[in-house]
Amino acid sequence: MDVYARPANNSALKEKPADSKDENEILPPDHLNGVKMEMDGHLNKEFHQEVFLGKEMEEFEEDSEPRKNRKKLMVIFSKVDINNDKKIGAKEMQRWIMEKTDEHFQEAVEENKMHFRAVDPDGDGKATCPGMNIKKFLASKGFNEKEIAEKIRNNEELKIDEETQEVLDNLKDRWYQADNPPPDLLLNEEEFLSFLHPEHSRGMLKFMVKEIIRDLDQDGDKKLTLSEFISLPVGTVENQQAQDIDDDWVKDRRKEFEEVIDANHDGIVTMEELEEYMDPMNEYNALNEAKQMIAVADENQNHHLELEEILKYSEYFTGSKLMDYARNVHEEF
Repeated sequence: MDVYARPANNSALKEKPADSKDENEILPPDHLNGVKMEMDGHLNKEFHQEVFLGKEMEEFEEDSEPRKNRKKLMVIFSKVDINNDKKIGAKEMQRWIMEKTDEHFQEAVEENKMHFRAVDPDGDGKATCPGMNIKKFLASKGFNEKEIAEKIRNNEELKIDEETQEVLDNLKDRWYQADNPPPDLLLNEEEFLSFLHPEHSRGMLKFMVKEIIRDLDQDGDKKLTLSEFISLPVGTVENQQAQDIDDDWVKDRRKEFEEVIDANHDGIVTMEELEEYMDPMNEYNALNEAKQMIAVADENQNHHLELEEILKYSEYFTGSKLMDYARNVHEEF
C-alpha cells in the first residue's frame, strides 16, 4: 500500500505569547474538547479523558497526589454506576459520555459570552470578522502594526507569508459559513459560537468536515481512502524514537479508520461518514465509544467495568497513573 506524505499542521504546537489576548479572542481554538478529531485532521489523543472526566480533567494532573486521584476516580465511578450494582455497563457509560460532552459544550457557551463581548465593544450585538480588519489581524500574528498601517495608507503591497495568508483565508471562509442568511458579514452571539465551536452546529460541522477532507484528500474525489488517512506528516525520521512515533501514528489511524470511521467497511470514508464520526452529540457514536472504553479495561470479560479495573487502567481514563492500585483500593474501602 502506498503511503504518501502530506504537510503537517503544527498550529496546535506553536507557542502562544503570554500577552496574545487579542489573538485568542478572535481566532477559533485549534483543539475542541470532546471531539475525536482535531481541526487539522489529527486524532484527539485526549478524547477518552475528556469524555470521561469532563471539567474535572484538569484536576487529574500527573504530579498530583495519587491518593486524592483515587478518591476522585471512585466518586466518578459511583456517579456513572447509576443502578448501584458496583459495575458500569455500556448504557451507563454512554449516558455519562453524553453528559460530559454536554458539559464541555456548556463551558464553551460561557466562554463564548466573554469572547463575544471582546469582539463587540460597542455592545450592538454584532461582531465584525477580525480578518476584515487586516491591521488588527496581522498585528495579532506578530506583524508591526505601524508598518502595516503605513503600507495601507500608501497603497503598498503587504508581504504576507503563505501560512499567514492561508490562516486569513480560512478565517474569512469560516466566518462566512457561520453567518446565517441573509448574510450581512456580522455575527450575533449564537453565530459567533458556531464560528468558534463548529462541532455544535450542523452547518458548521459540515464545513469543518469539508476542510479536513480537503487537507487529507490526495486525488480530489472528496473521499478518503485508508492510505490517504494514514499518510505521514512530511518530516525526516532521524532516530528510533521518531520512527516509533511514526509507527504509532499509522497504527492508531489505521485502527480508527477501519474500526470506527468507515461505518460500512467499504474501505472509503465519505463526507457523511466523517460528519457522523465528528458529531460529539451522536448517541450511536457515544454507545460505540462506551463499549470500546469498557473493552480496554474489562479483564474478566463480563462486558462491564468494576472499580478495580478502572483504577488499574487509570492512565487510559484519566491520563494519570495510580500506583499500587490494588492495595490502595482495599485501604480506601
